[in-house]
Amino acid sequence: MKTLIIAEKPDMGRTIAAVIEPKAQNKRSYLEGEQYIITWAIGHLVSLAEPDHYDPKYKKWNEADLPIIPDRFILFPNPRTKDQLQIIGDLSKRCDRLVNACDAGREGQLIFHLIRQYLKMTQPTERLWISDLTPETIRRGFDMLRSDQEYDPLTRAARARSEADWLVGMNASRAFTIRHRTLLSVGRVQTPVLALLYDRHKEITAFDSETYFVVQAVFNQEDFSYKGLWQGDRITKREQAEALAAKVADKQGRIVSYETNESKEYPFRLYDLTLLQREANGKFGYPAKKTLDIAQALYEKHKVITYPRTSSNYVTEENIPVMGNVLNTLKQSTQYGDLANGADHSRVHKGNKAVCNPAKVEDHHAILPTPKKPGALSAEEQNIYDLIVRRFLSHYYPPAVYNNHEVITEVEGETFRTRAKEQLDAGWRVVLSGDESKGAPEKSRKKKGDDGTGADDSEDELMVTDRPFSVNAALPVHCSEAAAVEKATKPPKPFTEGTLLKAMESAGKSIEDDELREAMKQTGLGTPATRAATIERLKQVGYIKPTGKRLDITTKGCAAIELIRGAGVELLASPEMTGRWEQRLHQISKGEASDEQFMQKVKQFAEMIVGKVKRQRPAAASLFAEEEAEKKGRSRSKGDAEKSVSAAAAGRKASSDKSVSAPKTRKTAPKKSAAGGENEPATPASATSSNAPAVIGGCPRPGCGGQVVEGKRGYGCIRFREGCSFVIWKEQQGRAITAAMAKALVTNGETRKLTLKSADGAAFSGKLILADRERGTIEFAALNE
Repeated sequence: MKTLIIAEKPDMGRTIAAVIEPKAQNKRSYLEGEQYIITWAIGHLVSLAEPDHYDPKYKKWNEADLPIIPDRFILFPNPRTKDQLQIIGDLSKRCDRLVNACDAGREGQLIFHLIRQYLKMTQPTERLWISDLTPETIRRGFDMLRSDQEYDPLTRAARARSEADWLVGMNASRAFTIRHRTLLSVGRVQTPVLALLYDRHKEITAFDSETYFVVQAVFNQEDFSYKGLWQGDRITKREQAEALAAKVADKQGRIVSYETNESKEYPFRLYDLTLLQREANGKFGYPAKKTLDIAQALYEKHKVITYPRTSSNYVTEENIPVMGNVLNTLKQSTQYGDLANGADHSRVHKGNKAVCNPAKVEDHHAILPTPKKPGALSAEEQNIYDLIVRRFLSHYYPPAVYNNHEVITEVEGETFRTRAKEQLDAGWRVVLSGDESKGAPEKSRKKKGDDGTGADDSEDELMVTDRPFSVNAALPVHCSEAAAVEKATKPPKPFTEGTLLKAMESAGKSIEDDELREAMKQTGLGTPATRAATIERLKQVGYIKPTGKRLDITTKGCAAIELIRGAGVELLASPEMTGRWEQRLHQISKGEASDEQFMQKVKQFAEMIVGKVKRQRPAAASLFAEEEAEKKGRSRSKGDAEKSVSAAAAGRKASSDKSVSAPKTRKTAPKKSAAGGENEPATPASATSSNAPAVIGGCPRPGCGGQVVEGKRGYGCIRFREGCSFVIWKEQQGRAITAAMAKALVTNGETRKLTLKSADGAAFSGKLILADRERGTIEFAALNE
């Protein structure tokens, strides 16, 4: 019999097959050779089932049924990929050995073992554990296959994470939704992240800006000039600052002290995923998910970078020779040839702890380019690839060298300070693109408050220059000009995706417990592989919205955090719980802790959440009301259509017996959460029949068969999750579309005759017609009378 290899995605499977079974026959959903059959998952083929699979009563969201704590978790196949799951099951019957070739990490382990458990595959299993998809690495990986049993602790940790997220997300989301009569999504990772945005929002709105003044002066000595900043207590009166400027202007002065010292700046760390996402957001404006998708394509499709979902900024000793091969390949590159030929091969070695630090590499090393030459990359792929290559090359260059100058100048008894950083040798900075190589170095440019903490701009400005800076302390100086400059204290900066990723990565800094803080250093909130999805999830549920690069928390997002904290379950919104969980999960993955004891604690926590929420006073309906201006400014995107229909399906009120029922037309697999498997309940559906959303009529979209119901902002099809995009918005070109109009449009394709008024007050007649049965677009047709 043959060996069945299960990769995580099709591209990975085909790449592996090309190396170990180059003559394998392509059967579309798998490849078959003489020794191996290679197939693949498509992400999660199997997930934890939703509550109604345990008992039909859970379709109705009833407070009395909480908490939901299964004795044994049921698995449920993803309906969209059930055919591939069936193929894996059929292929396994022809094989006497399995190879787990899913991503080498906790989530990859979970994907494989849920498939194995659901299909009851009992064959001996080996584990392929590799960090890139080059032929050399794949061959070496198959030469070093290990028994999958050696990874049992990691499997237990993965399963415990998934089940624990299900228990907390499912119970907390249902409890808060039922109690407060609006859909509130709660999760172990997403809620603390939302709390970061909430707390920053409150800091900004409560900030009271203070105006102050600084005095800047320009000094001349022979043919050299430099600026200085007055040193003294903060000045809050303009008159005082202007008087001080007038006092020193056009006066002689002297240099009280002049100190210089040399410093070196070493290359920045190699990329892990979060750092790559942060820099791509800052430089190109890419959302975190987009950067992850691009990096995944560079890894899977183009095979020009190593595994991107890593949390490490270092490599191991085994990577050093491969890095040398990459450098040699880059020397042949048109774009990077000059830089690669100017690199010093000897700088990257086993003793260079800034690069090679095995103790700081867990599942995967830092993101590196591979020896494979890239083919045709899109502009966006080239941007990300360029970041990774230049960061890699920087470590083969010497440090940048600077001469730091500090001058204290005195004029009329007043003291001014000058700080300058003169670049003597660009060193590794020559590998940076464009103006970056000439600009101020990252560390010296960073001033207190640059990370959005809201601290004032530094009043002791640093001048960075690549021109010679030289003054003679023995010679006098002349203050050629002086001016009072108005400044204002600044509030904390709103989060961008880049700064939010950094905050998620370092959220543990606020934890006082040393042991917990150490655990959070390794994980932060979420993992590199899931942080982008967490941010996307917060957008999808209406808690945050992007405004340019900025991320703003919505009224609903604020209300969610206030209700969670008000219920007395602050841990749900705190990084502390995530820290404790990740600490214990890490111990489980190393065989140092019991997953059974961990799950028992999680069950108790879920029970506690439900108990406290049940005692909470229901929120006023007005708490979730959106401002009218925000309504008018909202874009009519497909995503908004889905949210609108979701709201319709959810219903606006729970019944008096605190129950909410799930839509009868919807049967889907449980959602894999945006935060790395944070399972949350499917959108609760309509309230009991007396409060169900009004049915407008059958969906006009060809082949749909769903029903159009009235939602908060539109009339949409309840089968939107199956792909139906039909929605008629209630506001159309300044006119309200009533339920009667919507019913006529859905049923007849047009309304009765309407009389409208133009901007000048003239009346005219016409009808609204359904111009697009796919999307619900309507147009006004004037009638000639």
